[in-house]
Amino acid sequence: MQPEVRDHGGGIDAAVAKYGGTRDGWLDLSTGINPVPFPVGEISADAWNALPDKNAQNALTDAARQFWNVPDSAQILAAPGASSLIARIPALAPAGTVRIPAPTYNEHAAAFRACGWTVSDAGTDALVVVHPNNPDGRVYHPADMTAPLTIIDESFCDICPAASMIQLAAQPNVLVLKSFGKFWGLAGARLGFLIGQPELIARMRDMIGPWAVSGPALTIGARALTDIAWANQTRLRLSADANRMDEMVEPLGARAVGGTPLFRLYEVEDAAAWQDKLAQGHVWSRIFPYSKTWIRLGLPAPDRWDQFEAAL
Repeated sequence: MQPEVRDHGGGIDAAVAKYGGTRDGWLDLSTGINPVPFPVGEISADAWNALPDKNAQNALTDAARQFWNVPDSAQILAAPGASSLIARIPALAPAGTVRIPAPTYNEHAAAFRACGWTVSDAGTDALVVVHPNNPDGRVYHPADMTAPLTIIDESFCDICPAASMIQLAAQPNVLVLKSFGKFWGLAGARLGFLIGQPELIARMRDMIGPWAVSGPALTIGARALTDIAWANQTRLRLSADANRMDEMVEPLGARAVGGTPLFRLYEVEDAAAWQDKLAQGHVWSRIFPYSKTWIRLGLPAPDRWDQFEAAL
């Protein structure tokens, strides 16, 4: 049996091979990563050379608790990327049926299937929601989170913190996922968080093992999560840039049908043709195997809008 092919953004190397150019000349809009990353600053030699100590780990989780207003009864586990947590979460409960409203980020369904679960619209043993959802940006309501095991993936929720359902992490059957790489624009740091009640968090901690997060990532994460001014300014810029993109794209026949300030989802007549045209200008976009009319675009960095406009 062939392994399941999981559809993702990225793939600039393949785009270069097909359309030419050099990697650094391409504008990658196929992901939802902030194009203006948090300035990491200097990293001490000790962060690189030594095993991460408790103080560094506590500094990060203390910053996370304050930034996300985590309930006192919930614990926070930092991990090497939200993806590493997504892959392991299904092992926290006996395999059953899980409901994952689609379309959405496909790693959740893949992870549950790999652990013997059945993914079904009528699943009753677990529920996974991406909030706000990728790719259409829809949000959910706390009253809907009623499964025996509920996973709320808030990887994109830092652009709309008022919508967070972090208060539900105080309940014994709820886990909240947070991704660091998207809003802070540092996907390469590989940092994610799982927030929930102590028993489940302790089991996950055993699964990922000691020193799961690197010293530099601990340092950068703690700095970023305590820089409230940067976060507030970033939300304003992302919102303005999302509006700017809509104003550029919609007159060309695209209709905005969803997304967030980190990525926009458009309905067009032929998504593959749009992707091809943009690629000829060395701009990479995201289309989906389940839709011939949806195209998703991340945001350009401030000095790359001209390239995007030229490709349009």
